[in-house]
Amino acid sequence: MRGLTVKMAPSILSADFWRLGEEVEQVERGGAHLLHVDVMDGRFVPNISVGIPVVESLKAHASLPLDVHLMIVEPERYVGAFARAGADIITFQVEATSHPYRVLQMIKEEGKKGGIVLNPSTPLDVLDYILGDVDMVLLMSVDPGFGGQRFIPAVMEKISQLRREAPSLDIEVDGGVRLANVQGVVKAGANVIVAGSAIFDSLDPCETTKEMVRLAQKAWGEGDLPGGVKDLLR
Repeated sequence: MRGLTVKMAPSILSADFWRLGEEVEQVERGGAHLLHVDVMDGRFVPNISVGIPVVESLKAHASLPLDVHLMIVEPERYVGAFARAGADIITFQVEATSHPYRVLQMIKEEGKKGGIVLNPSTPLDVLDYILGDVDMVLLMSVDPGFGGQRFIPAVMEKISQLRREAPSLDIEVDGGVRLANVQGVVKAGANVIVAGSAIFDSLDPCETTKEMVRLAQKAWGEGDLPGGVKDLLR
């Protein structure tokens, strides 16, 4: 499938911050590929989460690359700081800036991978003329700001449409992904899967991570992708 692989990215937004180091170790043992770090400013979304010090601590002690999702107004003001703190991938909400191309270039100048995030109601055509400059597109499958929400079914077609348009692109999906629907999300065309409460609220985050990785890789390996995607990926 043109060199793409499935990656599991547990979201620490749902972790127990009193035991964050232990929680991260569990998903590392479970075979996670990335750590997803949601940064919220209380303005773009009605919630406040972690910031630069947490990213620095994770970089110092975790073994996984850090996938930092900026849900903040004017992300261009903070790209450099998060890059220096240790982010390996920086994604930002296209709705939060008037200059997405400029933000992408700032991320690249820091030597990091850059991606754009689209809310569920944001159409894919905002990517016109800029898709060739991104390393990844993150499609939100819930309205951002809180963990534990239910997956919005209409996003499935959005995933498939983007995969048809960009067969070799990393497509990340975040919001309401669980054991029960992870294979459907992958078969729609996503290959980077964010899961928060489904992993960290489970009895055994390590085993749940293992099972999500297994299910996702099985679905991706089957190549049974809808809407003509399978033919594009041959």
